[in-house]
Amino acid sequence: MDPLAPFSPKTRAWFERAFEAPTPAQTAGWPAIAAGGNVLIQAPTGSGKTLAAFLYGIDRLDRRPGEGLRLLYVSPLKALNYDVERNLRGPLAGLRSDLRVAVRTGDTPQKERAAIVRTPPDILITTPESLFLMLTSQAREVLRSIETVIVDEVHAVAGTKRGAHLALSLERLDALLDTPMQRIGLSATQRPLEEIGRFVSGNRPIRLVDAGTRKELDLEVVVPLEDMREPGEGGSIWPSIYPELLQLVREHRSTIVFVNNRRLAERLALRLNELAEAEIARAHHGSLAREQRVEIEELLKAGQIPCLVATSSLELGIDMGAVDLVIQVESPKSVARGLQRIGRAGHELGSVSKGRIFPKFRADLLECAVVARAMRDGAIEETSIPRNPLDVLCQHIVAISADAEIAIDELHNLVRGAYPFSDLSREQLENVLDMLAGRYPSDEFAELRPRIVWDRTAGVIRGRAGARRLAVTNAGTIPDRGLFGVHLVDGGGRVGELDEEMVYEARQGQTFLLGASSWRIEEITRDRVLVSPAPGVPGAVPFWKGEGVGRPYELGERIGRTSRELVALSDERAIERLQGDYFLDARAAANLLTFLREQEGATATVPSDRTIVVERFRDEIGDWRVCILTPFGGRVHAPWAMALAARLRDGLGIEVQSIWSDDGIALHLPDADAPPPVADLLIDPEEIEELVVNELASSALFGARFRENAARALLIPRRRPGQRTPLWQQRLKAQSLLQVARRYGSFPIILETYRECLQDVFDLPALRRILQGLQTRELDLVEVETVSASPFASSLLFDYVATYMYEDDTPPAERRAQALSLDRDLLRELLGQEELRELLDRDAIEDVERSLQPTPRNADELHDLLRVRGHRVAGEYDEGFAETLLRERHAIRVRLGGNEALIAAQDAGRYRDALGVMPPGGLPDAFLEGGLNSLRELVLRFAKGCGPFTTAEADARFGIELEGLLHELERADALVRGELRPGGSEREWCDPEVLRRLRRASLAALRKEVEPAEQSAYGRFLPAWHGIGRRSSLREALVPLQGLALPVALWESEVLPRRVPNYQPAWLDALCASGELVWVGAGLDRVAVYFREDASLLGAPGGAPRSDRREAGTIREALARSAMFWPDLLADAHLESGEALAALWELVWAGEVTNDAWTPLRAGRRYQAPRTDRRQRRFSRTRAAQVTSTQGRWSLTDGLFPGSPDRRA
Repeated sequence: MDPLAPFSPKTRAWFERAFEAPTPAQTAGWPAIAAGGNVLIQAPTGSGKTLAAFLYGIDRLDRRPGEGLRLLYVSPLKALNYDVERNLRGPLAGLRSDLRVAVRTGDTPQKERAAIVRTPPDILITTPESLFLMLTSQAREVLRSIETVIVDEVHAVAGTKRGAHLALSLERLDALLDTPMQRIGLSATQRPLEEIGRFVSGNRPIRLVDAGTRKELDLEVVVPLEDMREPGEGGSIWPSIYPELLQLVREHRSTIVFVNNRRLAERLALRLNELAEAEIARAHHGSLAREQRVEIEELLKAGQIPCLVATSSLELGIDMGAVDLVIQVESPKSVARGLQRIGRAGHELGSVSKGRIFPKFRADLLECAVVARAMRDGAIEETSIPRNPLDVLCQHIVAISADAEIAIDELHNLVRGAYPFSDLSREQLENVLDMLAGRYPSDEFAELRPRIVWDRTAGVIRGRAGARRLAVTNAGTIPDRGLFGVHLVDGGGRVGELDEEMVYEARQGQTFLLGASSWRIEEITRDRVLVSPAPGVPGAVPFWKGEGVGRPYELGERIGRTSRELVALSDERAIERLQGDYFLDARAAANLLTFLREQEGATATVPSDRTIVVERFRDEIGDWRVCILTPFGGRVHAPWAMALAARLRDGLGIEVQSIWSDDGIALHLPDADAPPPVADLLIDPEEIEELVVNELASSALFGARFRENAARALLIPRRRPGQRTPLWQQRLKAQSLLQVARRYGSFPIILETYRECLQDVFDLPALRRILQGLQTRELDLVEVETVSASPFASSLLFDYVATYMYEDDTPPAERRAQALSLDRDLLRELLGQEELRELLDRDAIEDVERSLQPTPRNADELHDLLRVRGHRVAGEYDEGFAETLLRERHAIRVRLGGNEALIAAQDAGRYRDALGVMPPGGLPDAFLEGGLNSLRELVLRFAKGCGPFTTAEADARFGIELEGLLHELERADALVRGELRPGGSEREWCDPEVLRRLRRASLAALRKEVEPAEQSAYGRFLPAWHGIGRRSSLREALVPLQGLALPVALWESEVLPRRVPNYQPAWLDALCASGELVWVGAGLDRVAVYFREDASLLGAPGGAPRSDRREAGTIREALARSAMFWPDLLADAHLESGEALAALWELVWAGEVTNDAWTPLRAGRRYQAPRTDRRQRRFSRTRAAQVTSTQGRWSLTDGLFPGSPDRRA
């Protein structure tokens, strides 16, 4: 069939003019798309698959332009979106089409977003997060006309939570439409293709188009030195790598160097530029602002710089133009990633992709060789799609319910339409709804406000007030790693971002590198770093956390097989095979073979896919180390190490420090006389999961992932409009939540954290297979004791040391999730010795009590109050709000101590079991759960919601005697007792946390009495302090003005007349002439005044720069001998009048020379020498009375300021 058959003649004619022929992806894709069903096109980079997806849609839309948004394109990468928009201009211009295209990403200005809603384009290009935001706002109305959705770079999201988030957004979009939309997925080569197809279509029928032609690769693994054991200078391989990289860059037009983390990208770009003595390389990574990234990309495309050093930020399908070489420093850690990166070179179909791989150490060399071979064979790893990520589900449920009520059945069907959630059970869904509706398993969760209202009787949910804003400001799945925005000072643009912990270590004035450019820190605000460019200044290389990449099990198995096969060959045959099949250069092949032979010599075998080596040796201080050497990767080794540590601790009483990497596990046994027997290192495959689950809860990994999941689920909001929640604050909140939540196995975010760690982070099925293989002897276990670490063990330890410092987002606060607690003994001692009745402030107590019992503004807030603070009696609530809750069955009325009370419906079981209250019929079973501790829980809840209370007040509140229970709670440290309330007559009870708040509020009230005044109060104080408006003498007025530099003209026009009634200039002249007052220059046309006796305490004002004129030096020398009048000064210095006067006033403004009169400052022509009257006779009785700038006696000021000023003055 002719692939162009589905198109109109106009489109067909344009295509034939523009291209020689359709690519394989287009040939197979267009008939499938034209058939109208869902389609997934799999094809390599540069195969024309984007045009394959777009062209049929453009052809169809072009017949009826302007009928609303009908084609939506979603890509996970913002940069790719702008590329696609630019590339669409070709076909649209060639077809003379009137179709409008718009882009909406996180970088799109608000004005452009509003324009999209006002006048929808025909085609919209967006990201998964922006699609979610549109669906959760009024902009969703624009989406109702969509006919086709193109999802690009599916391989980049399918295996992540971001993909699950997108899958739910697509289901929500489909639910908006009258007829189901056509879904077109575009993906690089993936395995298994059927699974990716189900992800795109949501388990609906889909046509799979596999145009995955294998691209021709020109690959080589390069080692730049003869022996990697002796790297030479400084014991580092880097000095050998840099010149090789520079040479390769100079031999090619444009080069991309890929590295595995942002810090290395910055460092490598810096070193290349230093070596080249010119700027030839720029760093490109996700922590640079988009404007910076685009600028750097354009520089490469235009040939203005020959090299970019990038992380995964350039990995996806951005068109980088004519890149003719890709260099990968260190193994890319997976075959799929290696293919994506090397595929950036020779981006066009049919061109050869040229790549060079530089390993960092010998074990890395082995992995690089195997990855290169697998890339040539196209043997990529399987993609695993996360199943039922509950945190993502929480976020979407809040967003969906913010729009309107939705039935639980309808919600369940909608969610299960997304492939990652296709097997979500009703029980799991209701468990999540329970959490979001505020029915937590413990009152200790009560501070986390409900996000939705669940009407169990009607079977519907709706959003609470603020739900939409919460969802919109916390959208997406990318975890908050605590990054500070870096912005140019004075309102300039955004430069990038820095890790929070690096910012805490930074100081104002420090320089650092970002994008291989130097920046100076001018100011650090609450969430920004303000910088100015510092070109040429050396700067610190920043660090970012959380960038570790683990080796997949499949790649590990392949590495093991390669090691086994190479060792079995002769040296000559092995070298030949390494150079031929594995693309190693001669030095790389020799180094790798040496590495394998040395390992074989040390342990008699090499770790492989069929052999696991357990190596024991003593380290340099005599402690035992046990290394389990396997190639199977970190996802297998991490849980194994965790289980081993638990087994050795519990079984043998040995405290083990364990580390792991992609190449094995190292156990450090500091207190052991002998290493444990091998039998204790072999764990039963049936026990492994239970051991890992038990250990996981107390691990750093669990704490960090729990925080991220709780934020994703909107339990700990990351952002509020216009502000950012600092990461340390999120950590503290997550820590408090985790302390309570970990006691409840059913809490959804605990379940999700276990699921994520066990499925997404660890590879437990692979570990179970390995342990099974050891048990059945399918895998050999070789035990060996060595004098020192073997080459593989050394690499394992090196790899660990190299990555440990910045590998993970696990601060000490999360390493042990222990919340700070009040020292009860200390408090009891305090209360026993010194009662607080006189220390607590009465107004502070009232303020705290008001905050603990806020006045509800709607029915939802009344429901919150009932749930968090307990029942209300008549007069304590709004009857209208109560009627709403009663009607919706969210509250019930009961008899309590002879009075009618309003309680939350979900507390019915508690009140029944605690106080004998009989709930009405028809309540859900979940609301009727009570328990033996019901009364204790109700009393504690009451205590948390009020200030100090007496036993009688508690008895009256609950209608029964509670003294015995109150004493029991005191013994359990749940309540404290003392003389607390001012004016009270007996000892009261109080919740410890409430008492802490009361003490803080009382301290704050005391501090407020001495806190700095507001600006307005300060503004009222200053005029009074300066005597403005009251009768002051000139001396009184000048005292507070000492040392203040003001323009000369202001002193006698504004300052003194406002302070001194009927001010006369002669008064100021008299003070100066007496020597009591002196003025000193403080910059051009500015002077400060001092009383001579105070000047040394206050210090000299800042003046103009010191004058270097010859005349100025001469005047300094003359005045150093004595003070002089102008004629004497001219005679002594032998200077012309004009040049002397200019120099003199330079000295005045520099603060070096003063005068005993104010008169020179009043002169109109200050820099003009006075003219002598030629007709004036000697001894004449008439003289000119004009004011000149030379009058009075001149002197140096250095005698006024002999020492350092007194700061107190």
